[in-house]
Amino acid sequence: MEMNEHKTVEKDELTGDKLLSGHEYDNIRELDNNLPKWWVWLFIITIVWSVVYIFAYDVFKIAPYQQDEYKNEMAAAGVLSPGQPAPVDASTLVALTDQASLDAGKEIWLKQCKVCHLDGGQGLVGPNLTDNFSIHGCAYGDVVNIITNGAPEKGMISWKTQLTGDQIKKVASFVMTLKGTTPPNPKAPQGEPCK
Repeated sequence: MEMNEHKTVEKDELTGDKLLSGHEYDNIRELDNNLPKWWVWLFIITIVWSVVYIFAYDVFKIAPYQQDEYKNEMAAAGVLSPGQPAPVDASTLVALTDQASLDAGKEIWLKQCKVCHLDGGQGLVGPNLTDNFSIHGCAYGDVVNIITNGAPEKGMISWKTQLTGDQIKKVASFVMTLKGTTPPNPKAPQGEPCK
């Protein structure tokens, strides 16, 4: 044992290294060694890197997250991500007229749309779809677009993540058949008259 000012410093008999006091278990005593320099520097570098990472990705947003980078690369390559609906060119769409498609559209309507537009399309929360007025356009492509992308400011949600492109076309085709019908208690006309 050595005396260091007012403190007793114990040393290991074999190596001569300092022993930590109070660190003895099963007659094994812990040495008071310094951490290796490479380990200390690695620790400091990881702390610096984490700060740089937080500022680059979360604070200043100068670097894209991995999932965003993947989506950007897939979009640049013209490949759709899994579950992403195919883009729809509303100007070239033609309403489906076969009975099977219209029946499928009606089934979707009754499950998803009648809550806001009622059974006959006379409107409740959503607008009346049976009159000759429209808030977002009168063409079939406009109907497909509003179902696909929604209009959050008017309370219409986007259905592109819940319905396939084919289902959207079918329900839009069914909506087109509602024009000119006379359901009971229709909501007052909204939007611009259709030409």
